[in-house]
Amino acid sequence: RRIPHGKESGSGWEMRRRLFNIIEHSLAVAGGILIIYHLAFHVTVITSGSMQPTLCGTSKENGDWVLTECITGRWREPKRFEVIAFVDELGVSIMKRVIGLPGETVSMQEGVLMVDENPLSLPPFLQAVSYRNYGNLREGNPVSCGAGYYVLGDDSIDSLDSRFTGPILKDRLLGRAWVRIWPASRM
Repeated sequence: RRIPHGKESGSGWEMRRRLFNIIEHSLAVAGGILIIYHLAFHVTVITSGSMQPTLCGTSKENGDWVLTECITGRWREPKRFEVIAFVDELGVSIMKRVIGLPGETVSMQEGVLMVDENPLSLPPFLQAVSYRNYGNLREGNPVSCGAGYYVLGDDSIDSLDSRFTGPILKDRLLGRAWVRIWPASRM
């Protein structure tokens, strides 16, 4: 027996068409979000204590997840005291705080961090951080940033940073730390 093209068959086709439209739009939105994420963001999991107390973690299981935004780096340079993400010599994503900018010199004299031979006054949110004179800061001689950024870990005792590896060149930068997204208690 044939069903005439009436209300019953028309409404079934209309519901399937609406369902396909919803699926199509959902996939387009999800694809757009993935493209934006891939072009504009990067997630770094903190696996070392070198940025404590700002960023915490000792492994992928307990480390802070930090969303790095990569867009503004295309038209603006990192600023002093920002936390930036970059790739080390082994291809690992690292986060450190910018202390010296391109063209400046960084030194340590009598326990005071100096930029271009002037004492660097830390902002209020960094008052609890004390940087140590290890590595190339030990000699007291100014270290040139050249075309790079001199970066230090907030836990200066346990940080493999520019004191040991030298300034970070712009081509190794991923972006700036934007927001801690996990764990929820530290957002």
